[in-house]
Amino acid sequence: MAARPPNVGVLIPAGGRGERAGPGDPKQFRLIGGIPMLLRALRPFARHPRVRSIVVALPEPDATAPPDWLGELIGDRLRVVPGGTTRRESVGCALRALDPACTVVLVHDAARPFVTLDDIDAIIEAVDTGRAAIVALPVSDTLKRADADHRIVETVPRERLWRAQTPQGFPRTLLERAYEEPAHAAKAATDDAALVEALGADVMVVPGRTANLKVTTPEDFRLAEALVAQ
Repeated sequence: MAARPPNVGVLIPAGGRGERAGPGDPKQFRLIGGIPMLLRALRPFARHPRVRSIVVALPEPDATAPPDWLGELIGDRLRVVPGGTTRRESVGCALRALDPACTVVLVHDAARPFVTLDDIDAIIEAVDTGRAAIVALPVSDTLKRADADHRIVETVPRERLWRAQTPQGFPRTLLERAYEEPAHAAKAATDDAALVEALGADVMVVPGRTANLKVTTPEDFRLAEALVAQ
C-alpha cells in the first residue's frame, strides 16, 4: 500500500464544545496521557504514506487562533478551517477545503484518539475497490427496546448488528454527492455513512477494535487515561 500515490484526504470534524465532557477546555483539546486528544487522533493519519492532506474543522475562534501545539503543524499537509454548528456542517466545510488531488476521503472523529495505522489501512484498502466502508464492531450485548416509561417492549435480535466507528472512507465523488443533498433530507443521519446509504450506495463494514472508543463523558476520559497507562 505504501507504494501507491498519496491520494487520501482526511477530514476531522472538531467543531463542537463537548458539553457532555463537563466543564473545562473544549473536549478535543483536553489532555489524555499529557497529549491533546485531537493531536492523538490526527497523528496516525499524518504518519500514513497514502495521506496527502488533513483538514480539521474547529469552532471559528479556535480556527482563527488555534492552540500553539496545533498551529505549529499547519502547513501544506494540514489545514484548519472554521466548522459549522453541526457535525454535518463541519464535515462539509472541511470537504470543500480539501486538496483536489485527494480522490479518497476518510472522515474521523476527533473524539476517537486511539485509531491505528491498521485501521486506516483497512479502510483505504476497502475504498480502493470503489466502495464506501466504515470501521465497526459487532454488537455483543443483548439489546432491549423500551417505551417512554422505560418499560421493555422488545428484545432486538443482535445478529448482523454493528456499532459504527470511524474512520469512515469514501470515494470522493460519492461523498460529495451525499453532501449536495439538502440538509433536511439528511436530518436523521448521524454519520457520513448514513448520508451515503441514503443515495443507495453500498457501504461495507470493516471489523474494528474495542480500544477505538469515542471519548464523550468524564468516565470515557478516565477509561482513555487507563488505556494510555497500559
